[in-house]
Amino acid sequence: QVQLVESGGGLVQPGGSLRLSCAVSRSILTINTMGWYRQAPGKQRESVATSSSGGTTNYADSVKGRFTISRDNAKNTVFLQMNSLRPEDTAVYYCNARVLRSTIYDYWGQGTQVTVSS
Repeated sequence: QVQLVESGGGLVQPGGSLRLSCAVSRSILTINTMGWYRQAPGKQRESVATSSSGGTTNYADSVKGRFTISRDNAKNTVFLQMNSLRPEDTAVYYCNARVLRSTIYDYWGQGTQVTVSS
């Protein structure tokens, strides 16, 4: 089992920045992939950024160059630095942990609201 707790969401003006944090209940070195997803009202949940235990990162095209995923292995925490925020970034952001064994185990946090508005 993996518990995830997100923090750092809020209201920000267009062009502003936010940093999301995801505290993980066990060593993130034992987790194959950590990621951030988001879901806007009326839309499906989508992948924003992922970071593998091997160091590979991937980003959605819409956030490349603006968002950065990083991890602090010692503190079992994953971050999402979001810069140059746009109104279309408004969504609930979820932290995900994916563990690969004989099957795929996906764990989710409760989500944190990010609202970009003037």
